[in-house]
Amino acid sequence: MKKIVSALVFFTSFYVSSTAQQIKAPAPSPPQYVKQDFGSSSIELSYSRPAVKGRPIFGDLVPFAKIWRTGANQATTLVFGDDMLIGGTKVMAGKYGLLTIPGPTEWTIIITKQLDVTNPADYKQDQDVVRVTGKTAELPFSVENFTILFDNVTASKCDLDLVWDKTIVTLPLQTEIDSKIMAQIDNTMNKDNRPYYTAAMYYLDNGKDLNKALEWFNKATEQNPDAYFIFYQKARCQAKLGRKQDAVATAQKSIQLARTANNTDYVTLNEKLIASLK
Repeated sequence: MKKIVSALVFFTSFYVSSTAQQIKAPAPSPPQYVKQDFGSSSIELSYSRPAVKGRPIFGDLVPFAKIWRTGANQATTLVFGDDMLIGGTKVMAGKYGLLTIPGPTEWTIIITKQLDVTNPADYKQDQDVVRVTGKTAELPFSVENFTILFDNVTASKCDLDLVWDKTIVTLPLQTEIDSKIMAQIDNTMNKDNRPYYTAAMYYLDNGKDLNKALEWFNKATEQNPDAYFIFYQKARCQAKLGRKQDAVATAQKSIQLARTANNTDYVTLNEKLIASLK
């Protein structure tokens, strides 16, 4: 009888232990993984998101003048697919840690070779790649969970915003994309299947030679005579060149093609463009 009781006790303990190991509770500071297309590649971000929970944050929970892992639990990391320019320093493509030293009115933002700093004591300043000072700004509302986000994203610039409670700090990022795109354009324009539309759009949106852009838009419409979206962009180009009558005629052509294709969005875009030229 004692053997049976002992066996039942062992089985019950094993079952409870096995069941407990299978429980997956939500993390108090859930991790977030963000991938932002940028330049000719992307930036990948990994960090954890602690919550305010009614607590005073900066200068208290997160002390001033001390290294902060810029999140909770895990180390915060960034993967740059392209070379970056940060605070005037060139940062080669690769994976880096993101650390900060918060202050009342400005933070020190650190890009480091260290990828595993979760304890301030583990930080080694000689592993810094670049240090940048960022001014703090006060938000008119409180953000409950610590948030890192990409904002003001253009072809070659974007902002990395660090936001928590009522504080926001911005790290400007920049990459050199123009020479890469221009080299691609020069290379592909020497081939039979030439990407006239893509090249024209880059010229149109980045302050390049608009006459060359218009030449390529003309060739793109020859390649794709039913492409209402190409005619719309051609009209935009003509408008920027000051050729208003040509722009209106091209926009009307785009409207006709868009209606045939049942695309009301481009009908509206062209109508707005025509109205702006009157």
